[in-house]
Amino acid sequence: MIEVKNLTRYYGTRRAINNISFQIEKGEVVGFLGPNGAGKSTTMNIISCILAASSGSAKINGFDTFEQSLEIRKIIGYLPETPPLYSDMIVSDYLNFAAGIRGVDTKRISSSVDRVIEKCSLKDVGHRIIGRLSKGYQQRVGLAQAMVHDPEILILDEPTIGLDPIQIIEIRKLIQELTTEHTIILSSHILPEINQICKRVIIINDGEIAAVDSLGGLAASLRKSDRLSLTVRNSEDNVIEKLNGLDQVISATNGGGNQYLIECALRSNLQDEIAKLALENNWGIVELKPVSMTLEDIFLKLTLEEKEPEK
Repeated sequence: MIEVKNLTRYYGTRRAINNISFQIEKGEVVGFLGPNGAGKSTTMNIISCILAASSGSAKINGFDTFEQSLEIRKIIGYLPETPPLYSDMIVSDYLNFAAGIRGVDTKRISSSVDRVIEKCSLKDVGHRIIGRLSKGYQQRVGLAQAMVHDPEILILDEPTIGLDPIQIIEIRKLIQELTTEHTIILSSHILPEINQICKRVIIINDGEIAAVDSLGGLAASLRKSDRLSLTVRNSEDNVIEKLNGLDQVISATNGGGNQYLIECALRSNLQDEIAKLALENNWGIVELKPVSMTLEDIFLKLTLEEKEPEK
């Protein structure tokens, strides 16, 4: 459905993105993840036909974003980081206007607006002026304008930025509901957002693709050791020393209080040995469990860790 090949974009002499390529299939929910300034918004703007690429191509349903942008605009809904709202308009009037410029048939505009007002929970503010709404409601209006023409694809750029915790939960819940009906690209640097909503991630760093895979696939490919969490009732000064004395333990550290984090060789299966050691020393095991590689771990490894020097 979406095919990006060797995409590059310059702003003057500064290269914002460099030779990036990826594909997104119909019905996928993909997170576009990277630190601020990594090139996420530039890529989104090219896919959304707002910017032209310096080189390379981006196609949606076979349509080229540069040569056939009008066709693409019919099948995508775009919520930029700053919602494209007219603050002096009434919500319902603005959505009617958005439906009209999106090419919705005149006979269907009213029902289309009613549909997105219902879906985005805007009934209570439909007759209010946009500029007097809370940031959370303005974000909902932004989502509604992106959905009013019932597009196949939704492109959402930092949809929860600047919202309070309750508003963030509400917007995330709404996006999760939309995943059953649309192909979605969700750009964010907020890791829990991507983790909760997306099945696959594209990680971009310094304008280049660092990784494209499912969260599980990325964890498996990057993991170089297993990790265990041990919590005991009776902690002693030499717990770490004794844990480090086990074969295949790379390191043991205190995770706070009576919890210990144990890094060990891949597939070492040390649970039985650790349990035996705890029994012999009367530590009293409260919990012993594997620790999965988190999206934060993956993100830091791909974007912040220094590259190993070439040999």
